[in-house]
Formats: sequence, C-alpha cells, structure tokens
Amino acid sequence: MTTQDPFGWIEEELLGRERAGLVRTLRPRAVDADLVDLAGNDYLGLTRHPEVIGAAAAAARRWGAGATGSRLVTGSTELHAELEAALATFCGFEAALVLSSGYAANLAALTALTARGSLVVSDAGNHASIVDGCRLSRAHTVVVPHADPTAVRTALAEHGPGRALVVTDAVFSVDGDAAPLAALAAVCRPRGAALLVDDAHGLGVLGAGGQGAVSAAGLAGERGVVATVTLSKALGSQGGAVLGPVDVIAHLVNTARSFIFDTGLAPAAVGAALASLRLLEGTPQLAGRVRTVAGTLHRLLTERGLTAVRPDAAVVSIKAPSPRSAVEWAAECRRAGLAVGCFRPPSVPDGVSRLRLTARADLTDEQIAWAVDTIARTAPLRARAAVS
Repeated sequence: MTTQDPFGWIEEELLGRERAGLVRTLRPRAVDADLVDLAGNDYLGLTRHPEVIGAAAAAARRWGAGATGSRLVTGSTELHAELEAALATFCGFEAALVLSSGYAANLAALTALTARGSLVVSDAGNHASIVDGCRLSRAHTVVVPHADPTAVRTALAEHGPGRALVVTDAVFSVDGDAAPLAALAAVCRPRGAALLVDDAHGLGVLGAGGQGAVSAAGLAGERGVVATVTLSKALGSQGGAVLGPVDVIAHLVNTARSFIFDTGLAPAAVGAALASLRLLEGTPQLAGRVRTVAGTLHRLLTERGLTAVRPDAAVVSIKAPSPRSAVEWAAECRRAGLAVGCFRPPSVPDGVSRLRLTARADLTDEQIAWAVDTIARTAPLRARAAVS
C-alpha cells in the first residue's frame, strides 16, 4: 500500500524558492567572528558593553535564568516593574508594559485596542508584526499607500463613526524612512481615532537624547497616542514594550493574549535593557553619533554611484538588481569581512531587493570608509543602474 506524503508539497515549494533565489538558511554566528557588523540592530553598540553584560549576569544570579511563568502568575519581578517605570519616564509616557518581544508588543496593542467591526488603517510599508496583528485583531483593516496622511484621512472618513486606530512604523525597517507622525496625529484627532506607533527603530536614535520618534514629533504622552518599542535594537537586549496612558496599559494587562499567555521576559534581558537605558540617559550623544554614521554611509555610497536611500534614522538601504544578485552581493561582502543585511521578497513590500545596512554609534571613520569601499568593490555590474 502506498501512503501519500502529507508534506510532499514542501519540496515543490522549495524548488520554486530556489529558482527565484529566495531560499533562506540559518547561519550560526561564531563568537569570535572577525566581521565588521552592518547587519545587526545593535545601533548604539551596547550589546557587549561591560555594564550591560554585568547587569544581565547580576539579574540572572538574583532572579534565575527564566521568569518561571507568565507575567500574571510568577513572571513579574521587581526588575520588570523598574524597567517599565524607567521606559515610560524616558520616552515621556504615563506607563509601560514589558513583553517578551517587540513582535508580541505589536500583537498585544493591535488585538487589545481593536475589536470586530472597528477600523484599523495600516501603512503599506508596516512591519510583518503589524500585519499579523491586524489579521489577528479581526477588525476591518484598510491598507493605505506608504506615508500618505491624505489616504489615512480618506479611509477614516469612509468608515464613518465607531472605534478606529491608525498604525504605522515610526521608522520603516526596509528603507529607513520616517513616518509623518505629526501629520498622522493631526488626521486622527478630529476623527477621535487612536494612533499606534511602532518606534522600534526610533528609540535610542531619534529625539532628544534618543527618546524616540514619537517624542521627536511632540506626541509622547498625548492621550490618543500609544507606542510600541523593542529592547533588542538600540538597547542591545531582548524584549518589547507598549507605552501609553495608564488605563490603556491596564487594559492590555487584562485583555492582550500575547501578554497574558506568554512567559515573562527573562530577568537577564530585563537587567540588560535597564542598564542600556541608563547608559543612554547618561550618554545622550550616542543618538546623534549613530545618525551621523548613517548619513556618512549614505553620502559615501552615493558618491560611489550606488542607489542608496537617504536615511532618516540608522537604516541605510541600497537597491540591488535582483534577489539572486542581492544574495551574492551580501555573500561577497561577508567573504571580505563585512556583514550586511539582505532583504528580498516577501520581506520587501515593493518587491525590490536590497542590501540593508545598519549604522552603529561605535563604528570608527576608518571602518565606515572600508565598509563603503567593500560594498562598492563587490557590487554587481547592474547595481549602479538599479531602480530608485
């Protein structure tokens, strides 16, 4: 008797991805890898800072390796509460709620602040965690053109009365451009719509001393504004948080499934994030330095004839001719000692493959110049004519 393979379809899909140059593989990073890193999100260079590592170790020794349960059972420690208070104060909000990832934070906010029949207006360039949160919310979702407040206003007007929420990345992770937050808030206010901003790539980079894009736009603490952040980028740790009014945070504690039914963030990650936040408070020039590095990367790449998107924060994107050429380009850079990001469909909503560079505050001018030379020297012949 012949039994049909229930997963036989996987091989066919894999062959399709191979033909399109879209196969993804895991590549374990060696602890002593001799690479200049322009691929990770350690914007401020704090992941290996001695004080951050020491705080993580101290938290693990005091509280244990894991949180031991969900936040509502045994997973909330005094350290979690301290981090939440510090995040809220630093970013200018009334309260904060720490979750196990930025992804979980977006799911929590989107599912808890909407309902079946309510409206969500989402930017076409939003991160996958926002897309998934919109789907899970079971609200009516309207996807509007990228960074277009007029389209948002139209979507809100067409929906009519009722609960509505506009959601956007503060800084879009593919090209590194910033959302028009002030204009979006101005559209939301007369309609009574809430504005949810994913500030993952703004915290530690934008605003006074790195307080974030929401603060830079003058919206922190505004009644109708909620933000999500990640602790895994500028703060060099792991986890996420939702920031907003006290009653909004209390509502999430009672209703957000990705908070209620998830194990709390490990104490070591909490301690590391808190130490990084204290370092950022004491060294506010770090945020300015990472923006300077990003601007320098863009200028030098453009001077070498490459099509690079002008960065609004720490992400610099370079267009590649095709998915396969992007993969080969990134591989050539790695062989030369430079780690760069490689974004291909479906990670890029416009279907254009890219190398994605992330600026770091601890890069030297010599490292920046060498990195640009390496990228230009290994570029595919068509890269200089890639679509803009």
